[in-house]
Amino acid sequence: MADLLNYAGKRVVVSGCFSGMGEATARTLVEAGAEVHGLDYKDTALKLASFTKIDLRDPASIEAAAAKIGGKVDALFNCAGLPQTFPPLDVMKVNYLGTKHITEQLLPFMGKGSAIASISSTGGLGWSRRIPTLMEVIGVGGFDEGLKWCEAHPEVVSEGYSFSKELVIVWTMLISSKLIKKGIRINCTLPGPTQTPMMKDFEAATADIVLKAAMQPIDRRSTPQEQANALVFLNSDLASYINGVVFPVDGGFMGGLATGQIDISAMMGKPAA
Repeated sequence: MADLLNYAGKRVVVSGCFSGMGEATARTLVEAGAEVHGLDYKDTALKLASFTKIDLRDPASIEAAAAKIGGKVDALFNCAGLPQTFPPLDVMKVNYLGTKHITEQLLPFMGKGSAIASISSTGGLGWSRRIPTLMEVIGVGGFDEGLKWCEAHPEVVSEGYSFSKELVIVWTMLISSKLIKKGIRINCTLPGPTQTPMMKDFEAATADIVLKAAMQPIDRRSTPQEQANALVFLNSDLASYINGVVFPVDGGFMGGLATGQIDISAMMGKPAA
């Protein structure tokens, strides 16, 4: 399978490589023969080609990390993220503004045949209900301009998590049409509940009935490795014709929701009709 994925000798970047999905992704890529350059706020125990400490809340830190990596980049994995237990603006900075900025900083090093995969969430499923607002945020400019917009609209940002994940979804779809003209693909995943160190934060901030509903119909949480497998596939040669896709990795949740087999009222914290 490693040969089919064709990562041997490729130069890849993984943000959020300290733990969870990002750690599993970086480890899988090392095993596949890739030259892996890791980014995170915390040091990693993995043996990578390089590791750079980065704070995705700080554009200067992002720019310094991108400059340090330099050289050709064959694939970028945006795996860093914060849960809704952190201050809303910090969540926005890491999950969307910082993710977008590190991507933009590394794009000059990416060429035909390269690919980008980002982690969004089933928590961003409300994106279709407020596309005009999301497009407005995406269109304001860079990191600082985006942050000013968020500071001016706290009622829209709310806890930060859902809005940031909605932005990742719409941003991915929007820029995919432009990047593919340069031979660069970009996609994102929608993980269902996953047993990572961050899960305790979701458990603290989310009603148990909601978390249980989000695990349907498979009735279990995914592992970080199962999420990493999807990301590694999307950026591989096997996925060469997949672009601009919002890829559910949720054990069938989206399918059940679309066909009325999952009660959406439970997800909204309301009693079933």
